[in-house]
Amino acid sequence: MTTLPYDYLIVGCGLFGATFARLATDAGKHCLVIDRRPHIGGNCYTEKQEGINVHRYGAHIFHTSNKAVWSFVNRFAEFNNYINSPKAISDGKLYSLPFNMNTFYELWQTRTPTEARQMIEDQRFLGEPKNLEEQALSLVGKDIYETLIRDYTRKQWGKDPRELPAFIIKRLPLRFTYNNNYFTDRYQGIPIGGYTALFEAMLEGIEVRLNVDFLDARPQLTSMARKVVYTGCIDQYFHYELGRLEYRSLDFENSIEELENFQGNAVINYCDTSESFTRIIEHKHFEGASSAVTVITREYPKACSGDAIPYYPINDPANQSLYRRYQELAHSSDNVIFGGRLSEYKYMDMHVVIESAMNRFRSETRQPSA
Repeated sequence: MTTLPYDYLIVGCGLFGATFARLATDAGKHCLVIDRRPHIGGNCYTEKQEGINVHRYGAHIFHTSNKAVWSFVNRFAEFNNYINSPKAISDGKLYSLPFNMNTFYELWQTRTPTEARQMIEDQRFLGEPKNLEEQALSLVGKDIYETLIRDYTRKQWGKDPRELPAFIIKRLPLRFTYNNNYFTDRYQGIPIGGYTALFEAMLEGIEVRLNVDFLDARPQLTSMARKVVYTGCIDQYFHYELGRLEYRSLDFENSIEELENFQGNAVINYCDTSESFTRIIEHKHFEGASSAVTVITREYPKACSGDAIPYYPINDPANQSLYRRYQELAHSSDNVIFGGRLSEYKYMDMHVVIESAMNRFRSETRQPSA
């Protein structure tokens, strides 16, 4: 019987692949990690510019209430105490996010939860929501929807909210406290030194080959390992034989501003149509970097075509139906583990991806789930 050089060939060096590789290596397995990009870390990749760790593919803020996940990432980096408190601009005015008593005061000058609740209740859509607009109106009412949701949604998805299914917005949290902390998780922060340093520590002692496209050399690569862990697009793995799953993508416009502080906050959303971008990220505020200049990124949503990077699955009924058919093919694929947001066709926060990889490896070794 021929002995293969690797137990696992891991396709993709993002969070799912790197987590699985670390756990498997710690368990004595021999792993090869490949990625078609020239860097590790997937969309979490950060790079130094002007002494600032710039989030190349959009802002990544780590948060979780899962103690096992928090303990795992803290093996590889120390996290700061960054609290995500984004702001939003609409019609030249600044608003607090998430929707809380500060937002309600900025909109209506209400001062008590009772006043704010009544304002929302008076504006709600009554009835069974048939689209995203009606769903949002039923949750937060007319003022919040028209000021902070409607045009932002148009830019994000490239469609009018009345054309989008209601379930895209299952819930919109309303907080009747003066609390701008976007997340409610117990643990939150940014790895000090950036995400790339975290991935370097996570992958220490593991063989990694970059600029390698699995789909270009599939037979040769799969012959090297007992099992494949695939984290790319599930429809691409199967050569789009059932059709293509749809995504939205993003363009990023970076600039170095000759200012110490450009906008005073890491994240500011642009919720009206005065700008075509959806938000500006000022990276130095994630870690409190000290520099005479600052780096900002404008994010422009766009259709996902050609070589564009897929970010947000378009979870309408047609795409979900197509994904379920690809799932059936995946279940019949011997010796292949499909994991991560592209293989599972759903947007997942970082901690959810890590937990998914941990549970998938534990199921491989028949250990209890995290």
